[in-house]
Amino acid sequence: MNSYMQKKETVDRKWYVIDAEGQVLGRVAAKAAHMLRGKHKATYTPHIDCGDYIIIINAEKAVLTGNKMEDKKYYNHSMYPGGLRVRTAKEMQEKYPVEMVERAVKGMLPHNRLGRQMGKKLFVYAGSEHPHMAQKPEVMEIK
Repeated sequence: MNSYMQKKETVDRKWYVIDAEGQVLGRVAAKAAHMLRGKHKATYTPHIDCGDYIIIINAEKAVLTGNKMEDKKYYNHSMYPGGLRVRTAKEMQEKYPVEMVERAVKGMLPHNRLGRQMGKKLFVYAGSEHPHMAQKPEVMEIK
């Protein structure tokens, strides 16, 4: 018996909306990464981008558990001497909530060309509005 291998031309993609309001950031990111990879489908093929499009709304209202708001740090380096910039999760949520959620999701995707391709199907918005209503996205519940 042969295993089924999907071709990139035959991938059927849907659109999903995840509301992050009051949800734990890690759970939202894990669910989004799972859907972006396509692992929820019976036709999942590891070397093909067979995932769906994911829209995450209310990124500014995502929750971190424990003391992560003060303890968790986000690092960026400009590659110049002394170019290290460190921000706490609290700063990130106040000023850059979209980047915070994107980093969480993209960190759970493969770190190669395929993962970057999957990351392009992720759309994160700080508020509850998004411009993808024409795609008729389905609402995805996080348990």
